[in-house]
Amino acid sequence: MTHIVLDDVTFAFDAGARTVSPPVLDHVNLSIGEGEFVVLLGPSGCGKSTILNLIAGFERPLAGRVVSNGRTVEAPSPERGMVFQQPMLYPWLDVWGNVTFGARMRGTKAAAYTPQAELLLWQMGLLPYRHASPWELSGGMRQRVALARAWIMQPDILLMDEPFGALDAQTRALMQELLLQTWAQRRTTILFVTHDVDEALLLGTRILVMSARPGRIREEIRVPFQYPRDAEALATNPAYGTIRAHALHLVREEARRHMEAMQPGTAPLSAYPPADLIRRVS
Repeated sequence: MTHIVLDDVTFAFDAGARTVSPPVLDHVNLSIGEGEFVVLLGPSGCGKSTILNLIAGFERPLAGRVVSNGRTVEAPSPERGMVFQQPMLYPWLDVWGNVTFGARMRGTKAAAYTPQAELLLWQMGLLPYRHASPWELSGGMRQRVALARAWIMQPDILLMDEPFGALDAQTRALMQELLLQTWAQRRTTILFVTHDVDEALLLGTRILVMSARPGRIREEIRVPFQYPRDAEALATNPAYGTIRAHALHLVREEARRHMEAMQPGTAPLSAYPPADLIRRVS
């Protein structure tokens, strides 16, 4: 079953009357099947987060269609959960209150959501902190609360916008491992945004590499490694090095294109700045 379809989607931000904003996305087509873990990879500003916002229902396309479970997306829905780079917890609620917030707002009775919430807190290693306030938690713990809050709604699709980007390397590795374990148990369809090639190869069943703005799907990379995956073991696999080098080349090429487009009329990026700039600062 296909969970997500973007059909010839073009998007531009509203720049006001009589003003045409340059497109962020240009004729994007993609399809994601049930239970897949697909990663959007690309340079900053290429429209990765915009694709998530379109699927979530926070934005509407200028042209084309966004389809979720066979229906055109026109507004946010509980069937599509979202996890942001910053946890965005409610500071006046404790861990339990944050995790169960969505279920309570939907009118779900405590007897129905309590077992699921307790299981999620246990899986996330948060059960001893159920009464803690957000300010008492580390960054990784806050992100685990945000992940549990999204998963308790039992979404068909989980949209993740660089959720581990602000974490230190050790915490990020632990969160990646936890995410893979939980996904293996639940098989929720996940669309995950990152600019980190190693993270993409560790997590994804497929990687969609995006071009510089206006964003398009430049290339699809199918990740051949079996689950469960271990970052250290992958690093010793010759195929991993080959795929990683190719993905890095694509991303760096698009990042270079983006930087050159920001300075139209200039020469391609070089290790040496123009002579007139050197004279001005010397």
